[in-house]
Amino acid sequence: MPLQQGSARMRQRTVLLVGIVVLLAALVLAVVLASLLTHGRHEVSPKMLKWKDRGTTKNLQEVIVGRCYNYITAQHPELGDKDCLKIWESLKDAFIYKNPCNITPEDYQPLMELASHPIPCNKSLFWSKTNDLVHRYTKSNQNFLTLEDTLLGYMADRVSWCGDPSAPGINYESCPKRSECESNPGSVFWKMASKMFAEAACGVVQVMLNGSVEAGAFRSSSIFGSIEIFNLDPDKVSEVHIWLMQNIGGPQSESCSGHSIQSLRSILEERNFKIICEDNYRPVQLLQCVQNPDHTDCRLCTNST
Repeated sequence: MPLQQGSARMRQRTVLLVGIVVLLAALVLAVVLASLLTHGRHEVSPKMLKWKDRGTTKNLQEVIVGRCYNYITAQHPELGDKDCLKIWESLKDAFIYKNPCNITPEDYQPLMELASHPIPCNKSLFWSKTNDLVHRYTKSNQNFLTLEDTLLGYMADRVSWCGDPSAPGINYESCPKRSECESNPGSVFWKMASKMFAEAACGVVQVMLNGSVEAGAFRSSSIFGSIEIFNLDPDKVSEVHIWLMQNIGGPQSESCSGHSIQSLRSILEERNFKIICEDNYRPVQLLQCVQNPDHTDCRLCTNST
């Protein structure tokens, strides 16, 4: 009897030990699998969300903060009270760890408030399809400011950013285009900044359009046509001057009497703005001629004697 009891106890202990070993093995396996799954999620998620546009600009923080300090110290010391680190944090908070197709204007509101500054009257210059020319002009003529010449636009010009819900919270590989989802970080930012820029305009405002675009110089789907034009304040803006610039040597797709310019006039007149349109505004055309000095379009005068 004692021998049988001893054997029974041994079997119980063996079963118990085996059970403990199996339980420990299961726990270890669960931990390993969890680790692999978590690691895989962090590594794979950004690649799964492969968008069509370029990813977040490398060293984005350094770029934004550096541009901010350059703007408020070297270019506009009157804005020296701006806090560039806070401005960066508010930009980062607007998109980091967020779905890049679900960004709202509220996400950017703190940034807009931190970085906004007054725009002097008669200086606002809007544009569409004239990116290179209009900014060469504002660099040579300090009497005008585009959105990209304000603090907000200067910091964000030609850089990109978007978030990802998983670590590290920023997608450096790709970001969504507007055609993929309209509420992406870049589109929402530029719409808000453009709206604020238009609301601040006063006095005479200018818009530079491209008269060599076959589809028409004015497009209702552009930022200017869909946002800026409707946020100009008729009580603050006295006139709108349209500069319709054609490429040196053409094509001359549209003039001030063209169809799309007439559509623009109708919108402005309906909102009670005075309008002046000028084909190939001479000061800007002279800048075009710097790169094409021998072209017949650039001959300033002819011999009359």
